[in-house]
Amino acid sequence: MDNMTGKMLDNRYELLEVIGTGGMAMVYKAQDHRLNRSVAVKILKSDLAEDEEFRRRFRDESQAVAMLSHPNIVSVYDVSRGETEYIVMELIDGITLKQYMERRGKLNWRESLHFITQIMRGLSHAHSRGIVHRDIKPQNVMILRDGSIKIADFGIARLESAAQQTMTQQALGSVHYISPEQAKGDRTDPRSDIYSAGVVLYEMLTSRLPFEGDSAVSIAIQHLSSVPLSPCEIDPTVPQALEKICMKAMASDINKRYASADAMIADLEEFRKNPDTTLDFTIEELHEKPAEEPTMHLPSVRDVTSRLARHEEPEAEELENEPEQPQTLPKALLIAATIAVCAVALFGLWHLIWGSFDAEPVKTEFDVPNLVGKTIAEAEADEEVAGVFTITQIGQRASAEYEAGQIIEQSPTAGKTVRDNREITVFVSTGVKSAEMPNVVNQEHRTASIQLRQLDLDLVIDDSVEEYSDSVSAGYVIRTSPAAGETLEDGDVVMLIISRGPEVPPATVTTLTNIPLAQAQEIAGQLGLVVAVDYANSDTVPADYVISQSIAARTQVAQGSTIKLTVSLGPANVTTQPDEPEEPSSEATGAETEADA
Repeated sequence: MDNMTGKMLDNRYELLEVIGTGGMAMVYKAQDHRLNRSVAVKILKSDLAEDEEFRRRFRDESQAVAMLSHPNIVSVYDVSRGETEYIVMELIDGITLKQYMERRGKLNWRESLHFITQIMRGLSHAHSRGIVHRDIKPQNVMILRDGSIKIADFGIARLESAAQQTMTQQALGSVHYISPEQAKGDRTDPRSDIYSAGVVLYEMLTSRLPFEGDSAVSIAIQHLSSVPLSPCEIDPTVPQALEKICMKAMASDINKRYASADAMIADLEEFRKNPDTTLDFTIEELHEKPAEEPTMHLPSVRDVTSRLARHEEPEAEELENEPEQPQTLPKALLIAATIAVCAVALFGLWHLIWGSFDAEPVKTEFDVPNLVGKTIAEAEADEEVAGVFTITQIGQRASAEYEAGQIIEQSPTAGKTVRDNREITVFVSTGVKSAEMPNVVNQEHRTASIQLRQLDLDLVIDDSVEEYSDSVSAGYVIRTSPAAGETLEDGDVVMLIISRGPEVPPATVTTLTNIPLAQAQEIAGQLGLVVAVDYANSDTVPADYVISQSIAARTQVAQGSTIKLTVSLGPANVTTQPDEPEEPSSEATGAETEADA
């Protein structure tokens, strides 16, 4: 599609700039001139817009998604009805969850819980209205500045399958998160979204994907047949209950997954209230195979490639058309098999006779030792490691528990039994994560808090203490503890002392009666008081002089307080209260003051 920047759609949406592009559409930042707001407009590419059937599906899907209304789903405001096919959506000021993870690396479990709970709430709303996303991945989850999330591109996955795009890098990105039934080409339902959400949670907890490969096909096949390492095997600090929730969402058997988003939310809420909760299932149960599992037809590489490119639904006759395998073996193969059986029998007889003379049996199984807390050199010198295991460092990160150079994580974990693979991969501590306390004095306190959070330390920021200050504006930082230049470590408490502005002393009211109103107003103004005036006749107090005051002399009140002055109109038979009494002129005030002096 040609760049449409500057064009107006339906005399309402002015396209300002391109902010994204995908396989089937371009996304523009636009101005809605009718409602005077910024929006995002997704416009169908011209080659797809020429297909009348695809345009119909585009409108149907878009109108269905426009019915969704939830805080965790990107809102769809409008759908085109003219020649240009477009969707008008909420413009999000934020970044994708993928970008956030790339910046932060592995998220702590509390942050992961915060994000996955919001994702599941958005999915629950969509599923309750019969809409399955089919492409849940971090690239389709937006994080706003306040930490809330919104799921984008509902209904787009089905449209992309209709477009029959060829395999692209974008498809390779999606295949890491697709459910086994999507990989096989089976029909999808809400549990497919739950699987993909489980993969997103896995990636947040471990900073790894459950399955990796050189091609989309190899990754898809792993979704069908492999079991990933559990999050605790990668990071022992992941709570076991949260690990179980993640692995249940990712169960390859669709019937062992959570039956609904609400069921997963219930376990997440139970865990949030009590991280030590015990859930009524085990990870082993999730991966158990039926006792007599029927033979399953695995699709060919060509089939998988084609389906991944199109997200194609299965053909009903596909399995029936598979050619039958020959049931008989060639004669040469039978002869070879017979010879092999004889050789095995002879070897077994020899071993039975001579085996008792062996000094000791050959060891084929090895228990993995605990290397955590040791340096790599210390671990390699351990008698349980030397000559048995090889140690490979695959990364390092900060740790408050272990000194620099010590192993903080290993895979396989201690106590596991291994046979063939005797390599232990480890992460090594770089010591306590630390940073220098920046100078945030005289900064607005919210700006100072943001700067401290950008240090990527789990700091506790306390800005509850306020003090008066003659030199620092209200709402700005007076000083910090620790002070600028000191070392900050993970988990430290940083106290920001916030200014309340200069302390204003109380005003002591003086006697304002029996003096001219103008003079009383001037004195009250110097004390920081606000004057309210009332009038009354008096036979003893001259006109325009103060008869009485509402606050007694020598009383202390806060500056800005209102004092009411009753002013004389003179004797009742001489003057009546004017409707709108005139203020004495500055010249008159000066004359009276000079005469009094």
